[in-house]
Amino acid sequence: MAAQDVLGQTARLASSSALLQVLFRVVTFALNAFTLRYLSRELIGVVNVRLTLLYSTVVFLAREAFRRACLSGSAKRNWIKTINLLWLTVPLGVFWSLILGLVWLHLLEVPDPSVVPHYQAGVVAFGLSAVIELLGEPFWVLAQAHLFVKLKVIAESLSVVSKCILTVTLVILYPNWGLYIFSLAQLLYVSVLVMCYVIYFVMFLGSPEATKKSFPVARVKALLPSFVDDETFVNWKEARLTWSFFKQSFLKQILTEGERYVMTFLNVLNFGDQGVYDIVNNLGSLVARFIFLPIEESFYVFFAKVLERGKTVKDQKQDDVAMAANVLELLLKLVLLIGLTITVFGYAYSQLALDVYGGSMLSSGTGPDLLRCYSLYVLFLAVNGVTECFTSALMCKEEVDRYNFVMLALSFIFLCISYFLTHWYGSVGFILANCFNMGIRIAHSTHYIHHYFRESPHRPLTGLLPSPALLLVYSLSAMVTAFSEVMFCCDKGWMARLIHISTGTLCLAATLVTMFCTETKLIHFVRSQ
Repeated sequence: MAAQDVLGQTARLASSSALLQVLFRVVTFALNAFTLRYLSRELIGVVNVRLTLLYSTVVFLAREAFRRACLSGSAKRNWIKTINLLWLTVPLGVFWSLILGLVWLHLLEVPDPSVVPHYQAGVVAFGLSAVIELLGEPFWVLAQAHLFVKLKVIAESLSVVSKCILTVTLVILYPNWGLYIFSLAQLLYVSVLVMCYVIYFVMFLGSPEATKKSFPVARVKALLPSFVDDETFVNWKEARLTWSFFKQSFLKQILTEGERYVMTFLNVLNFGDQGVYDIVNNLGSLVARFIFLPIEESFYVFFAKVLERGKTVKDQKQDDVAMAANVLELLLKLVLLIGLTITVFGYAYSQLALDVYGGSMLSSGTGPDLLRCYSLYVLFLAVNGVTECFTSALMCKEEVDRYNFVMLALSFIFLCISYFLTHWYGSVGFILANCFNMGIRIAHSTHYIHHYFRESPHRPLTGLLPSPALLLVYSLSAMVTAFSEVMFCCDKGWMARLIHISTGTLCLAATLVTMFCTETKLIHFVRSQ
């Protein structure tokens, strides 16, 4: 497949993912806002921090390394061996579910049954849900490698909506069920997700469309583990790369979910404060889930297909290098501007957003300060997602292993900083520690990118430099909206709130107009792709 075709399909995958996720997540967002008014902060804290951490840890440790290794390089490979390798995620998931489930049941503090009932059932259900989701891993990787634009988004969106509808229904009808509600909803979520992939491939394989595309897998039976005569069960090159990524993914999980591990194992916050922190964290990360994550996942595939892992820039096809550098520069500019917009306008509208979303439970206390800090953190997330997706797609095995040592040191420093900052600043300390963590990772990735392109005429890191005029408009918008918040928000009635919102709308419009006038290359890229 030509590099230009890969770019076109990758861009469609990222944009379709973002747009469809926004549509379905808006429904989820509204349902969650409704549910918040029926639940205690303690129950939210146990579900969204303790149990979700168990599920995400099992899934991440069992599959992340396999995804990275099996999506590297061309889609033309021995898919039988790759599928065999991917099925190893299931027994690995069972292992981690059993080990971590015992830790969650017997070593961690058990919530008060009168406040959070049925904790043990919740641990079992969330561990089981992780194993069920891993049953769909070969299907997910096959779809992602062949750039099936709509399948992933539709499957995830349907599963999320199903989960939300069941949660709201059970909360209204059986509010005393406690964690049974979220356990059943989580099991429904993973079941719908896996069944969407299975049903799609059962219908797709053997169809005229599959034959026309020369799809490498002809029968559904080929998606199951199988031995090949006179050949090894797996591709050992992929297996060794998987082991390297596994060591890195273990550390990356600590860095990604570090604050939840500190909350869970060190008890620096009670379950109620954990609930407020997680709600604000989810609200602040909406843009990351809607836009940054689809871009990162989709363009990881693009860079992995266009450039060959482990080769220097001189040894690559120069046309492909030019295209990759141009795309990287424009992606950096795109996510930087989105991140700056969130940071500037998020500061002045955090309290209003929390008051509308969750009432006084969120808008009073530390909630607004948490969301303001998270608005800054979004900027770090934006840049790190793109820089890391490029480096992960290009680093050879030895470079990945060296990076693991960097991540190990960073993990230790991050956990220490999280612990101390939380004692000094409360839950805000977690976000400050995350900003430090992302800043170090961005520094490493940008150093790798600079070193990679130093023997070429391309300088993609210039994408991190917005125009002076745009920076000036951002600065003025920050000052105007901050003054508006002091004058009109948020306890002076709805008319004052509308004035505050109108002020922000005018500042945002001025920012977008300036962006269209100064960043013409980026606007052309977004429109064309």
